[in-house]
Amino acid sequence: MIKIVTDSAMDVPPDIVEKHGLTVVPVYVNIGEKGYLEGIELSRQEFYDNLEKYDPYPTTAAPSPGTFAEVYERLTQEGATEILSIHLASALSATYDNARMGAEAAENSCPVHVFDSQQITLGGGLLVMTAVAALAAGKPLPDIIQILNERVPRTRVFGMIDTMESLRRGGRVSWAQFGIGTLLQIKPVMMISAGEINVIAKVRTRKKALPEMLRLVEEFGPFERIAILHVHAPEAAVELQQQSAHLFPAGETPLIAEVTPAIGTHLGLGAVGFAAIAAR
Repeated sequence: MIKIVTDSAMDVPPDIVEKHGLTVVPVYVNIGEKGYLEGIELSRQEFYDNLEKYDPYPTTAAPSPGTFAEVYERLTQEGATEILSIHLASALSATYDNARMGAEAAENSCPVHVFDSQQITLGGGLLVMTAVAALAAGKPLPDIIQILNERVPRTRVFGMIDTMESLRRGGRVSWAQFGIGTLLQIKPVMMISAGEINVIAKVRTRKKALPEMLRLVEEFGPFERIAILHVHAPEAAVELQQQSAHLFPAGETPLIAEVTPAIGTHLGLGAVGFAAIAAR
C-alpha cells in the first residue's frame, strides 16, 4: 500500500486530502516567541486578519526531521508498504531536507521516497494531485515518480504582488533582487519555476498588472491543470477567474485556493495568481 505525505505549504485542497487519505505535515508559523502549527493551532482567517498588525513580523519554519520520522513510522504501522513524500521546493525551504533526514532516521519504516516539487503553494499541490490520480489509476511508485519528474519542468506559479511590504518585512528577497527602489510603487508579477523566484514584469498599477500577468500565463498554455490562488483576497480571485475563464476546461469548476499562511506571510495580502501545469 502506497501512502502519500505532503506539507501544509503545498495547499492541497482539504477535500482531496480527506478523500484520498493523504497525510499533511503542518509547517510552523512563528508569531513573536510562539510557534503555531498552521491549520491546526492557527486559522487562516485569524492570521490574515492580524498580519499587518504583527510586530515583529511573522516568520516560518519547517517541520523537524523527528516529526517526519514519526509520521513515516506511524504510516508503516498502519499498513503502508511504500511512502511518497512530496514537499515544498528545497531551494526555498528546509522542509524537503528535513523530510529526507526524517526518512533516514525513521526506525521500522517502510521505504520512503522524498520528492522535491521545486514549487510552492498549489504549484506543488497540483503535483500532489497528479500523484494521487496516478495512484488511484493503479500506477506503481516508480511510474508515479516518473510522471512527477516529467511535470516538474512544466509547472509554474504566477503571482501579482499587491504590496511589497510583506516581501520587505519577511526578508526573503532583497530590493536589489527586484532591481527596483524601495520607494517605487510597483506591482511585480512573479514566476516560480524549478525552485527559482523571478520577477517577469514590473507594472505600476494593479489595473495594468493583472492583464499583463494573464498575458504571460496564456503564453505558457495550454494547460493540463490550472488553478487560481489568492492571499486573503477572495473577491479579486473571483474577478481573476472571470477574466481567465477561457484558460479552464469547459464545464469544469475552477479550483480557487487561498494561499496558506506559511507562504502568504511572504507574498502579502491581496496577492493573486495562478498555479499551472502546462500540457506537453
